[in-house]
Amino acid sequence: MPDLSEKDNRKFIIVVGAGKMGYNLTKLLISEGHEVLLVEKDKARFNELSAELGESIFLGDAAESDVLKQIGTNRANVVVAVTGDDDTNLIICQMAKIMYMTPRTIARISNPQNEDIFSTLGVDNIVNTTHIVNSLIEKEVDAGMIVPILDIKGSNAEIVETELSSNSPIINKAIKDIKLPEESLIVSILRDGQVVFPHGNTVLKNGDTIMILVSKEKRDILRQIL
Repeated sequence: MPDLSEKDNRKFIIVVGAGKMGYNLTKLLISEGHEVLLVEKDKARFNELSAELGESIFLGDAAESDVLKQIGTNRANVVVAVTGDDDTNLIICQMAKIMYMTPRTIARISNPQNEDIFSTLGVDNIVNTTHIVNSLIEKEVDAGMIVPILDIKGSNAEIVETELSSNSPIINKAIKDIKLPEESLIVSILRDGQVVFPHGNTVLKNGDTIMILVSKEKRDILRQIL
């Protein structure tokens, strides 16, 4: 996973797309002291998050040049485009590079065939979500073992996965009732070969393989809880 920041340096990071990935990434980066602006064009989603994020979320379409100007892309250290549309993510990264000379752009892609195209067209780093899900499906993980699968180096965070065993204390509990470490979020669940997108009322079951975004410093605490 590409660096989102340099150690001990506060960065201005623009995240485009307030889905689960963009929202969780924004919260993590804010918790580490970075200046982060989450940009979302869907008004309903913006309204859902605005009370929590305040000035850290902006309503607008970052694929439009005037929006990029308005949000201060000219001073951004990193632009991360994680909308659900590959073409939109490419456009945003290209505009940030060409118009504002953004030092680093990161794009999420869902279609693996787009990876070479994005690299050729100047996107600095690519997050292939299809490969992430595929790794969950194909990789055999021993129950109770925490396995790092993505390293967000500069932000001192990583995504780990683990299979819940029958003696796990969080089995049959809703996520909202589980006291995870402060700097951690359950981002995905693999259950019976199907990916489940978690919410507060989701109940974890024996045999679930879960992906967790966690600060490296909290990994041992997380292991004790799981």
